[in-house]
Amino acid sequence: MLDATLRRLIDPQLNAAGRRLAASGLSANGVTLGGFLLGLAALPLLAAGQFGWALIVILLNRLADGLDGAIARVRGATDLGGYLDILCDFLFYGAVVFGFALAAPENRLAAAFLLFSFIGTGSSFLAFAILAARRGRETSLRGQKSFYYLGGLTEGSETIALFLLACLFPRSFPVFAWVFGAACWATTLGRAMAAWRFLEG
Repeated sequence: MLDATLRRLIDPQLNAAGRRLAASGLSANGVTLGGFLLGLAALPLLAAGQFGWALIVILLNRLADGLDGAIARVRGATDLGGYLDILCDFLFYGAVVFGFALAAPENRLAAAFLLFSFIGTGSSFLAFAILAARRGRETSLRGQKSFYYLGGLTEGSETIALFLLACLFPRSFPVFAWVFGAACWATTLGRAMAAWRFLEG
């Protein structure tokens, strides 16, 4: 929901940093993988109850996620880069939720529901992207991307806001997870309806 608006605000700064990093020789894929490995550290940190450190790691992962695209816009986007970006994003999101599940027994049912909900948003997103590419449909509302981004109530910005709130108020994670999971299903339903209209033509 907020991704398109936030992209317009942060892209100029990210693009400027991306130009400097590209000039220094850094590759977009290297930043993607480095940010992903750093982001995976959130899982053991959350499991150990180190929520402040986990919050820092999550923010650094998201910074890397923004910078890899900025570097790619300078050096030229590749299919491999787009694949690595979305793969690492989805695995990172799952790792953070798994970390909260390990942090406290009372988190586990809510975490399972949230992961179940992520499957809905992720599959509705990727399935549409495949078919949109086949039909030549493109959008730049969320910046230049490797494939079509179908929006919704819960996008990347909202997911990161959820993670940051949960790190700041870890005892409230179950409430956050149930509410956000329900919002994810609203997103999935909205995407399914949009896809139905698009595919019916």
